[in-house]
Amino acid sequence: MKKLLSIAIILIATATMAFSQIQQEEIDYYQSIFGMEKKGVVANFIKLDETDSFWKIYDAYEKERKEIGQKQINLLLEYAKHYETLTDDKTDDLVKESMHIRKLSSNLIAKYYKKVKKEKGSKIAAQFYQIENYFVIAVRAQLYSDVPLIGELE
Repeated sequence: MKKLLSIAIILIATATMAFSQIQQEEIDYYQSIFGMEKKGVVANFIKLDETDSFWKIYDAYEKERKEIGQKQINLLLEYAKHYETLTDDKTDDLVKESMHIRKLSSNLIAKYYKKVKKEKGSKIAAQFYQIENYFVIAVRAQLYSDVPLIGELE
């Protein structure tokens, strides 16, 4: 779990330090490493055979999660790009996009909770829900500790 969080931190740190110089290939690379490591942690937690029907659902979830992750990275890059010149309008746009991304993430987990529950039952679905929320919370906590608050660097 700590190794996975470290990879997430690297992804976030890279995004926040390199800002707009990050190439899409680098982002894709870090997301793929994070996804592979994450799947291993999930497999260790949920303990299902690798041929279990759960994994097809999980892979579909991960594909959609990565799209939302890309939106989060783009938002970070946009924030970094405008950090020193934030206007009220731009700040409002960034906050609204952040809320939208958070809602997308929560809705995605809820959507796949229902799919997993239908296929595998409530216990496996609850485990999926718990581990995914753990990842979301851990990455958000690291993000908030690494990204400067508005006005912090003035």
